[in-house]
Amino acid sequence: MKKLQPRVKVKICGTTNLKDAQLAVESGADAVGFIFYKKSPRYVVPKEAKAIISQLPPFVETVGVFVDETSDQVNRIAEQCRLTAVQLHGDESPAFCRRVKHRVIKAIQVKDSSSLIGLADYDVSGFLLDAYNEGKRGGTGETFDWNLVFRAKKQGPIILAGGLNPYNVYTAIHRVRPYGVDVCSGVEQSAGKKDPEKVEEFMRSIRRFLQGSTAEQQSL
Repeated sequence: MKKLQPRVKVKICGTTNLKDAQLAVESGADAVGFIFYKKSPRYVVPKEAKAIISQLPPFVETVGVFVDETSDQVNRIAEQCRLTAVQLHGDESPAFCRRVKHRVIKAIQVKDSSSLIGLADYDVSGFLLDAYNEGKRGGTGETFDWNLVFRAKKQGPIILAGGLNPYNVYTAIHRVRPYGVDVCSGVEQSAGKKDPEKVEEFMRSIRRFLQGSTAEQQSL
């Protein structure tokens, strides 16, 4: 039986304007992320996010990022903006995740192997693994020990985040083979403003990996 072509999903997060959202889609990203955490420099008000999302083409995933928000507020914003999934980046419990009415991606800040304890308790669509930073929730530009990802894979689809950029994403995918990758600060000119050249180079690195993997499979 012929093996399927490898595929890595791509989410470009921290979108604050229509131009950057369209850039992400046109570059080939599968998902666009919007941050609804008011302490983030990439925070976008729900009304603006809804306006941006309404102008995106079909089949594009739209993900809302929340940090220790109430489940009612998460559900309200997700419904208002017509999000396809929510990403919970705080200390949300398994019980909290079950109260969310949309697909849930649970973000985990990885400090060491102990950070992965308890993943089996979550009934979610997947896990996003990000670098631990005591003062920040994502968007730090820092990486973590990718070897820890293999243990987490046993619990569901893994989205790799934390310090990814056009220059290390090829190596990251080659080593980890994640379900998807998530990039934010690694393709920015400044917080909340994407750099078209970095976005294109990031996607080019991913395509280069996928093309190489396909050629390798065909030679088997």
